[in-house]
Amino acid sequence: MTFAAATSVSVKKSRAEIEAILRRYGADSFLSGWQDRKAMVQFRANGRYVRFVMTMPDPNDKRFTKHKKHAWRDRTADEARRLYEQACRTAWRALALVIKAKLEAVETGITTFEHEFLAHVVLPDGQTVGQWMEPQLAEVYASGLMPRTFPALPASSEEDS
Repeated sequence: MTFAAATSVSVKKSRAEIEAILRRYGADSFLSGWQDRKAMVQFRANGRYVRFVMTMPDPNDKRFTKHKKHAWRDRTADEARRLYEQACRTAWRALALVIKAKLEAVETGITTFEHEFLAHVVLPDGQTVGQWMEPQLAEVYASGLMPRTFPALPASSEEDS
């Protein structure tokens, strides 16, 4: 069973709860927004910008528009809308849970802020650490070789001494 699958808490209320959680744990900046099917929450805490981006469900997805139990008959527009909105509420409740759990784990000393949020820390070029690392991680696993941390230095010659 999916967490919060039957929640009645609105997306707006979950977003406000996330903002309140972040304030309570010391964040000094908060931003949320959306573009197309991407919803985003970004905040600054411990001197780091952190961004979570969720891909929201497609309202035209078959799981909303078709009824599996009845040989995939079409759902009514109201049925499809209700199911889609439920999926959005569920996603936002899960995000609130994740953020709160991570911050509580940091607060109680179970882990560090960097360990909990590393993949979501925003780098100077706007990417998150996770976006930057993901292709490199795939390459490391494919090759079995660790990347160098620094470029190789040229071999020194006698003249450099």
